[in-house]
Amino acid sequence: MSNYMISIANAEALKNATIHDPRSKLKVKAFDMLRSRFKPRKGEVQFFVTAGEETIAFETQGYRRHRQLLILHMISWYCMYLGLIEAQIHSTWPALH
Repeated sequence: MSNYMISIANAEALKNATIHDPRSKLKVKAFDMLRSRFKPRKGEVQFFVTAGEETIAFETQGYRRHRQLLILHMISWYCMYLGLIEAQIHSTWPALH
C-alpha cells in the first residue's frame, strides 16, 4: 500500500486538494468541477473522474515524465479516500464520452 499525503486549504475544500507522492515528488491537484474553475496547463497531465453527480478534474503539478500508472494510482487512492467507490477515471472530459 502506497502512502500518499494530502494537503487541503480548508475543511470545506476536500475535493480541491493536492495529493503528494513523497517518493517521486509528484503532485496531483484535484479540482471539484462544481465549485472550481479548471483550465488545463500545458505540459501537465489531466484526468477526470465521474462518480454519480460528482465530477473531479485532476492535473499533475511538476510533471516530469512520471509513469501514468503512478498518476492513476494516486487518483484512485484519493477517490477511495473520499468514499467514491463507483468512480470512473477518464482521460478526456467526460462530456465527450
